[in-house]
Amino acid sequence: MAMHRKLGRTTDHRVAMLRNLVTSLLKNGRIKTTQAKAKEVRRLAEKMITLGKRGDLHARRQALAYIYDESVVKTLFDEIAPKYEERNGGYTRIMKLGPRRGDGAEMVIIELV
Repeated sequence: MAMHRKLGRTTDHRVAMLRNLVTSLLKNGRIKTTQAKAKEVRRLAEKMITLGKRGDLHARRQALAYIYDESVVKTLFDEIAPKYEERNGGYTRIMKLGPRRGDGAEMVIIELV
């Protein structure tokens, strides 16, 4: 069984939040978030890019089932995935920014390599 972080949320909230973060990451190329969220987003974003590299109809439908924005899926399959054709995993980079002022949560930038 694959372990994952609960991030202090109900299942529905957590799944929706991660889908939003993955969509934003693929749309913008980089996002700023907490370290715990970034590590979860990395798992899912890498899976989406792997689907994009497969490039068949089934992979596209699997990506559409997870990513909210159809235009992001099109970009994923047409532009993002081909860039990583030679690369076996490791499509994202997490860079630490230091603690957040309000609660001291470790902040990071996660971006596509």
